[in-house]
Parts: sequence; structure tokens; C-alpha cells
Amino acid sequence: MRRTRPVPPSPVLLTVLAVTTAGSLLLTPHTATADRKPVTREEAEGPGAPGERSAVDRRAATAPAAAAVRALAAPVTDLGDKGRGYPREQTLSPDPVNPADKSIKLGLTPYHAIAPKLNALQRLGDRVSVEVAGRSAGGHRLYLVTVTAPESAAQTRAQEGMRELIENAPSVAAKSRTVKRTYKAPVFVNNNIHGNEWEGTDASLKIVERLATATDARTRELLAHSRLYFNITANPDGRIAGTRANAGGFDLNRDFVTSSQPEGRAMRQIEIDKQPTVMLDLHGYVNGTLIEPTTPPHGENYEYDLFLKNTYANALGMEAAVNGLGYTPAKDGVEPAQIPFRDQQEGWDDWPPIFTPQYAAFHGTVAAHTVEIPMTVNNRAYDTLSVAELRRRSAINVAVAGAAITATFDYVQDHRTSLVADQIEVFRRGATGAAQVPVSAKSVPGVPGIGPEDVYTTTFPRAYVIPAGAPGGRSTPAAARLVDHLLANDIRVGRASHAFRLGGRTYEKGSYVVDMRQPKRGLANVLLADGRDISDKVSVMYDISGWSLGRLWGATVRPVGSGSLSGVPLRAVTAATRVGYVAPHGRLRLRLDDPREIAALNSLLRKGVSVRRAADGSAIVPASARKEALAAARTYDVAFDSTKATGVSVLRRTRVAAAVPPGELFALREMNFEVTPVSTALLNAGFDWAGVEVLFVSQDVEYKGLNPAARKALDAFLGSRGLVGRGATGAALNSAAGLLAAKPVEGNGDANGVVRVVNSGRSPVTGGAPDHGFVYAPVWFTDLGPGVRVDQSYGSGNPLVSGHWRPFPDGSGGPGAAAGQASVVSGPHAVLFGTEPLFRDHPKGEFAQVARALLSVPTTPIGTSSKESG
Repeated sequence: MRRTRPVPPSPVLLTVLAVTTAGSLLLTPHTATADRKPVTREEAEGPGAPGERSAVDRRAATAPAAAAVRALAAPVTDLGDKGRGYPREQTLSPDPVNPADKSIKLGLTPYHAIAPKLNALQRLGDRVSVEVAGRSAGGHRLYLVTVTAPESAAQTRAQEGMRELIENAPSVAAKSRTVKRTYKAPVFVNNNIHGNEWEGTDASLKIVERLATATDARTRELLAHSRLYFNITANPDGRIAGTRANAGGFDLNRDFVTSSQPEGRAMRQIEIDKQPTVMLDLHGYVNGTLIEPTTPPHGENYEYDLFLKNTYANALGMEAAVNGLGYTPAKDGVEPAQIPFRDQQEGWDDWPPIFTPQYAAFHGTVAAHTVEIPMTVNNRAYDTLSVAELRRRSAINVAVAGAAITATFDYVQDHRTSLVADQIEVFRRGATGAAQVPVSAKSVPGVPGIGPEDVYTTTFPRAYVIPAGAPGGRSTPAAARLVDHLLANDIRVGRASHAFRLGGRTYEKGSYVVDMRQPKRGLANVLLADGRDISDKVSVMYDISGWSLGRLWGATVRPVGSGSLSGVPLRAVTAATRVGYVAPHGRLRLRLDDPREIAALNSLLRKGVSVRRAADGSAIVPASARKEALAAARTYDVAFDSTKATGVSVLRRTRVAAAVPPGELFALREMNFEVTPVSTALLNAGFDWAGVEVLFVSQDVEYKGLNPAARKALDAFLGSRGLVGRGATGAALNSAAGLLAAKPVEGNGDANGVVRVVNSGRSPVTGGAPDHGFVYAPVWFTDLGPGVRVDQSYGSGNPLVSGHWRPFPDGSGGPGAAAGQASVVSGPHAVLFGTEPLFRDHPKGEFAQVARALLSVPTTPIGTSSKESG
């Protein structure tokens, strides 16, 4: 496997809040029932009728700032073998006993008991190794356990050499008798990624114990020809607290495109360094046990014929093993297992690469499964059922998870050679630019029911170019961040040493090129391509349907359809070139188009530096603050260019009260804003508005829910300071408070994706912003009153570029209805967003719009805005 240097994390972009609320946001998973309807996004996110967002989901995030600090600063652990043999034993220090650990009530292993258990397992023989793969947002260790037959250092080097050959020279590996005969198939079992879906951890601990001591020939053969990797708990924060999310409030199984959280980066590194052929991601709770493969639409960027062939075959084995445990609906309340590809029409898809199994496929995993074990023990069940009943259910879940793991090991043992060959073929197709193979009864024999609804392929460009974007071949912060992210995902990137022409364009020195003839081309394309509008393919999607780092991260990304790269002067890079720069003389100009630039500005403002806003929205820093600018340039890797501009208004330190979901809270902290989480309940209890300059609301503050005192205090604050609102909740608060005269129109609440937008060049909020945005339950604004400015509008025609956005049955609420309508509006003391520019900390190129709104609203004099078309 090609080794890349782990990209260092971004500097900590924030200071710890003076006021925080301890604990993480309690996000709720889907509640399992015994019916066999497709499990949809609404059910997965919380209780409530289909199409209805759970009231719990609208609670504002209260994650402590410390969790964001750790997430932003946590290093990535290199899990490469580095020639070390197996076993790799270590004595883990114990964690303090925590009687409040939610696992205890279920009769399961509390987090504090895991380290002693792993110490004991290592002492059982020479098959078990333990490594610390990183730390969670809450600071807990992440344990990777390897079970395999002992290896000398030389044997481990040989295995590493074969793994690198498989990725780097797949055509050679395909012909290697040594690989076929001696390569150990890697298998990855991921547990407890949703913290209150506990039992995979306990099943894995039981299986590790059995494998450590078993003397039968089949176990010896399995361990001689495989390496079995167990991520014991991917989410220790949630395991302890009984929450789906980690300490930062993030659903880790939605974060693989963005990798904002340390737990996700640890899992990413396991995929890169261990290169599993097969993986399981153990979840709960769907009764009967749900075992992937999935319903359409299927991800168009991976080699689905190879994936479906192995994933379906392994699913059949897991189904037989789970049903073979003998649980019945009448006796135990356990329904027979189900395989969505076979048993459902839609609603449980593998389209987005945000889920662990789908992400794994891009690293060469050719059989990957979400397994939803059956018996609900979380949320309401946890609080209302007796301890005896909860433990009965948990014991069943542990047995079911164990059966799925054991059946998978059996499949690997019986199909090791073909699994390795199929992984090699994934990388060979990428490296040679071979065409994808559409699934059919002929290409995937033995899988019933394949139809045209299952055929998804794409056309890969010859390359992508990321222009340097700054004077002298320097990169912009957005380009550098994007390149580092590609490298962290094991995508190969080259940088031009001279100007060059490609695809009919001339590019300057310092531009980056992603050659799409590389082993992991599917992952490169899924990150950089526009994606596809799949609104006509299915009626419902499980989660988001559109994403594009090329459109949403702020860097210019240009696909090159065809041509040769032989004359392009490229050298491979292991990290993006540093951006940081400070002009040696005169006043300084800091662009405010990127989260890093906003973070740098906020650091200067907190230090008392006098900064003014220029007419184009950038920040003007006096020459006297060059020392502070140098420090900010080093810390945040941003550029301060020289300027003669003096600025048109003063920029002041802005402290934010925020009622927002976890991704938005995290993004605000990433931009170095000082944030105090608030909610309806907190405001009703009495809130000191003197400590903040602006209120940002996207959920959990409703005007009608405020008591008279809280309402009076809020009115007084909004009259002199300002509101930034996002979505239906922010717009409703604006209307109730009588700020902007704008009528919000809610589109289809299931809609999401990348949309074209048109920005007003004169807007202090969106001037110079990217021409694409992200929506999730989109909103637009009509009936605008005097003094309301249109800062941004949805594009004409069909604004949806990629994703899923259907109109309501009556024809309203669709992208056609939104076309040309205002998506961002502003006026005295308020800015309203109908898009989601901070969604799950993902659309980095959109962040600055919110930041500019927060910085400008508190200082906007009443009556200075005028209505403009966008």
C-alpha cells in the first residue's frame, strides 16, 4: 500500500468558552419495530410519524467547547505495521470506574472495564494484540484489537509488502502466486459507532476471547490466513452517555466525507493502513435483523459488481447464522433476518459515502455491511423497560451480533482467495482506467432480482485540476485544505512545478492535479465530482443525496475529460504547500472567504487589534499589527496581502448566542467565534444578553415558547443587536419578532443536495461567495418588504445539481418553485438563510457567509439597507 504522511490537524481555531453546558447533544437513533417496512431517514433520526422530524432532533446542541478543541487538534494515529511483528502486546492503564456508564444497566461491558478486559485477553496467548487507534472527542481511548497467528518481524514485512503491491501494482499482484498462497486477508469489525447501540462491542470481546484460546483446526487455519481487526468501540463517549452521538454531538456514521471528528479519522486510518477485504459495522435496532446489501440507488463510483457479488453472498451466510440461533417472534419477539436488496424496494440505500460500509468500499473492501441487530434497548425502551427485560434483549443482541461476525469469518475463510483477487481487481480498474462493469445476472451470477434500477455507473474524467488560485502560484486556504483532505483519504495528488496546458486550459505553476488513473479513483471522484440529480430514481432516500467538495469547499476544481498527463510537470506531494504569508510593508488585507480566514480575524479581534471592513468584505489590518498578523498567518495558514484600502466600517469582536444543531455549533467554533449555546428553556430561565452581540437560531428557540420576561429580554436584544436565522425555525423567530418583512416558504422537507445560487455582488454577506450552496429541507423568501435586501437567490430553471429534491404531490415545494427565489435575505439587525451553509460542518466554502452575517448584523444601523435584486 502506498504510504502517505498523515496530514497534521488544523490548528485549534478557538478559545474555550467562558460559558458552556456540560455533556453532549442527545441525538436519537431510529426505534426498531417488528414491521417490515423500509427503514427511512425519519425513522432513523428519531421517533415520530414518517415525514415528521422528531422534536428531540430540534433541540439545540450543547456540546462542550472542549470536545471541539479535541476534535480539531487530535492527531491521526499511524496504524501501519512498520515492520513490527505480531503479537503487539501492551499493558493498558485502567480508566476510573464510572458507575453512571449506561452499559451497566444492560448487563454489558462498561467502558472502564474494557482496558482490563483487553489486558486479560492479551495474556491468554500469542494471538491478540492491542493498539490505541486514537482518542474520541471526549478524550477516551479508541482500541484496535488484532487477532492473527503470530508473525515474526520478517513475516510482517512480507505481509506489508504484499498489501502495498495489491494497491500500488495490482496487475502484478493479480499474477503473484505468493499473494495468492500466503497473503492474510484483512477483515474489519467495527462496533458501537452509534453509542447507544451497544452490543457489537460485547459480541466482539467474546469472539476475541474464543479465538485467543481455540485449538480446533478451523480456527488455526483462519488465523493463519487472515488478520481480524476489531474496533472495540468506535464511540466510547456515546457508549458511556447512552447517546447516538459522540461528545461533540456528531453522528459518526454521517461524517466520513467530512471527517470532522477524531473517531471518524481513526476509522479512516484503519481502512487505509489495514486495507480490509471485508468489514462489518454493527448497529441496532431493526427487528428482524437487517443485513446489507442495500436497496437502490447504489453508489455510482465504486465497482458495484464486485461489491454486490461478495456482500450478497456473505449476507446469506449471516442470515442463516442469525436465523439458526432459534429465536422466534412468538417465543422471543425476534423476527427473521432481512436483506434489503432482496426484501425491500427502497429507503435503505448505499448512495452517499457517509456510512462506514460505503466509505470502506472505496478503500478496496469488497464485502461491507451495516448489520442492524434486532431488539430495541435504547431511548424510551432504556428508560421504561425493566432491567430484566433489557438484559434479556441485550443478551439476544449479543448472540445475533456474534452470529453475524462468526458467519463472516466463515465466509472469509472459504473465499479468501477470491476476496483478495476482487480487491486487487478494484485497484486494477482504477489504476488502468478500466471501465466499470454494470451489474446484471451475467456479471453477478447468483444474486437474484437484479434489474435496471440497480445499474449505476459513472464516467470518470481523466484528471481533476485544482488551480493554485493565489498570486505567484500560492494556494488559497480552500485549495490547500482540499488537497490535504484528499491526501488524508489516500488520494494521490501531484503539484505542477511549471505552468502547463491540459484539457484546453492553461494552468499556473503550483496548481494541483489529481490523476484519475489511480487505485482509489472511486473515492477521488466521489469527493470531487458534482454528483447526480437522482430525484427521479426513488421516492425516498435514507440520508443525504448530494455532496461535492469541488462545489462546496470553496476551491476551484476543474475536471479534464480526456488527454495525456505525460507532459504535465508534476511531482507527488504528501501535503499541500503552506499558504501563510504576510506582506512586508504597509496595511494588510485578509480575505474573509474561508473558515481559516475568519478564524484568523477573530483571533486578531480578541487581541484588540483594530480591524476595518473593506467595501469588498475583506478585513483591513493596520501595519502596526504586523506582528499579530504574522502569528495568525502561522497558526491559521492564511495570507495577508498588502493594500492601500482603509476600510469602510469597524469590525468588532462578536460573541454569539446559538441555538443550532451540532454541526453548526462545531463550525462556529472552528471559525473561532465565542459561542454560548442557548435554547428556549435557557432563555426562559433568565439569560444575560449583555455577554453576546448576536443571536444565531436554526432550532429550539420558538417565540411562542418564551415566557413574558424572556420575550421582553429577547425583543430588547434584537432591537439593538441582531439575529441570524437559518431555515424554518430561524425564519419563524424573525417573523414573530417583527424584524424583516419576508415570507418564508418551506420546500419539501426531505429534499437535500447541491444547488446553484446567484449571489449579489454588493452584499456584505454573500459578495464573492461560491455559486453553489447546500440545502436540506430548503426554504426561500417571498413578499419582501421595504429595506429587505436579496443577498442570494436560487438559480433559474432547476437549481438542483446533485441530490434528491421532489415537489409535493400538489406540485409545490420542488426545485422549480424555488428557482429564482431569494435564498438569503437581510436588513437592519437580521440575516435569514434558506440554505444550510454549515451543514454537519461540511460545506466549507459556504461558512464565510454565516460568519460575515454574524460580524455585520450587530453593527448595521437601522435604515441603511436597501432592497436589491440578487
